[in-house]
Amino acid sequence: MASVIPAAGTLPWRRRDGRLEVALVHRPKYDDWSWAKGKLDRGEHPCVAAARETFEETGLVVRLGVPLPSAEYPVLDSTGGPATKRVHYWAARVTGGTGELEHEIDEVAWVDVRTAHDRLDYARDREQLLALVRAERAGELRTWPLALVRHAKARPRGKWAADDRLRPLDAVGLAQSRTVAAALGAYGVTRVVSSSSVRCVATVEPYAVSRGLRVRARDALSEEGFAASSAGAVTQLERLLDKGDPAALCSHGPVLPTLLTLLAERVGPTPERGRAAADRLEAAASSAMGKGEVLVCHLVGRGADARIVDVERIDT
Repeated sequence: MASVIPAAGTLPWRRRDGRLEVALVHRPKYDDWSWAKGKLDRGEHPCVAAARETFEETGLVVRLGVPLPSAEYPVLDSTGGPATKRVHYWAARVTGGTGELEHEIDEVAWVDVRTAHDRLDYARDREQLLALVRAERAGELRTWPLALVRHAKARPRGKWAADDRLRPLDAVGLAQSRTVAAALGAYGVTRVVSSSSVRCVATVEPYAVSRGLRVRARDALSEEGFAASSAGAVTQLERLLDKGDPAALCSHGPVLPTLLTLLAERVGPTPERGRAAADRLEAAASSAMGKGEVLVCHLVGRGADARIVDVERIDT
């Protein structure tokens, strides 16, 4: 059986003079036009690789949006044997960077959809372009991310005699917190809210520190605060929906199902994408998110009009 080589990339997009444009890259080694992409590093999640490879090839910092269709095609592995390259793609918006070309690319071209369709050298790359256009027409392209995070692995309750709210992460949890930071970075999170319990704050603090953000610790998101009243946790979620900023909320296993169930009520009407999003939310609510797991909701609108168009689950 041929080995699978995992890779990831993005379709950076923008609107210029009322027209949708996407960024293509030219590789002089192959003299072809395609999307910015590259192979995953060992242990790297595809979403992290997608943002990293885009920066390395284009010099542009991007915030991932909705997932797009993946691509599979035959290649040769490092030994010259047959392999399959599997590339995961996301729509992406540019949030920074100089645009200075960094890696194996000699030109980045922003072009309209028709030009992109004609210039792409591989038919398989047109599938992502078509999906991006469909998302734009459905009003599901200009999204913002809301990431729900279950705290990373902590020291066992039975081996901790002090206040449970002070229980710290263990070595595995500390490693998970770094993976959480990488994932939140790929989605460009700018607001971080957490249970005031140490294990939750420590899960998202590495990301906040790396971006110069403040972790907004809330007792209402702790197990103890939620047991006293679930209303406070719901209020914290609603505040994030009202703001509509790229955000992360970190809490506990007993708290998150209530929030996930409320979010499931906000899934948009698109049949295929909406049904899959609802299924992922319901599964996460019923079977519990894993420790250190990140669930990313892609939303359009804010406040009462906020609607979820897609959901991703990221294990750390």
